Amino acid sequence: MESRVLSGTTGISSLTRLRKPIPRESTTTTCFVPSTRSIGAVGDGGNLIWGRQLRPALLLLEKSPVIRFPSVKREILRPSFAAASSPAEGSDSAGEAKIAPIGFLEKYPALVTGFFFFMWYFLNVIFNILNKKIYNYFPYPYFVSVVHLLVGVIYCLISWSVGLPKRAPMDSTLLKLLTPVAVCHALGHVSSNVSFSAVAVSFTHTIKALEPFFNAAATQFVLGQQIPITLWLSLAPVVLGVSMASLTELSFNWTGFISAMISNISFTYRSIYSKKAMTDMDSTNLYAYISIIALVCCIPPAIIAEGPQLMKYGFSDAIAKVGMTKFLSDLFWVGMFYHLYNQVNMFCSFN
Repeated sequence: MESRVLSGTTGISSLTRLRKPIPRESTTTTCFVPSTRSIGAVGDGGNLIWGRQLRPALLLLEKSPVIRFPSVKREILRPSFAAASSPAEGSDSAGEAKIAPIGFLEKYPALVTGFFFFMWYFLNVIFNILNKKIYNYFPYPYFVSVVHLLVGVIYCLISWSVGLPKRAPMDSTLLKLLTPVAVCHALGHVSSNVSFSAVAVSFTHTIKALEPFFNAAATQFVLGQQIPITLWLSLAPVVLGVSMASLTELSFNWTGFISAMISNISFTYRSIYSKKAMTDMDSTNLYAYISIIALVCCIPPAIIAEGPQLMKYGFSDAIAKVGMTKFLSDLFWVGMFYHLYNQVNMFCSFN
């Protein structure tokens, strides 16, 4: 066989045929071989000897279609090239990964949290200013507390009626869990308003700055959770500052001071009961139900403590000083700002 390949015309024609590359077809791919060079192109003597030794296989390669890969094999390899392509090419191959867009809340969580804290304090400031203005010509904190909650409840009922948000179902078990929270909320709210009407707003908030201290004390001595000494040391300057501010306050009186302290204790127990009444309900629905229960709790004390005075000369004196329109407008807006700032507060606490 070797002498026939290298001798005469037959050898030359065989060599020429050996050098002729295998034609590529559009429907098939090149034969898969371990070498990176095409097996049909013989470029030097070494390859000639290598090709001469494998001549029977080369002849079989040209005639037999069994060793050719069909076009579907190329499609299997395509995802590796498509995945490396730029997204700007608009490729929609199966191998290209699709990344879901990131929303604003997920992209800037610190900015969103800061916005809600700003709104919390801003609404609280507006509420305190309007509230104190009302007490200057209408000193009835029990009735004003009822108005605060009543406006919020009306707001929640309207929101439920239009489906923003959808009302969460209420059952007896959930009612038992939320009732202690609402009672503490009502007591803290009324006592805060009594303090606001008796002393300066700044003094009431100075006393209410002790609320973190009461929360820490209740957490350790009521819930049994150990508070680190570093936290107690960080609260010491707050207690000292409140004591010094109380001694030098010009508008100090015991009614305002005691009422502010009762408010601190009430809101502390509200936090304790809130932890025990954790549910899957969203913060909007949760505060709506708390407001409804608290309103029911606040109506009887207001009627007993201030009802006769209101009917005798309370309303008439207020209308004579500022007029009916401003009186009703002030009550509405102070109730709206109270509800909004507490709603934002509840949202921040749950998120």
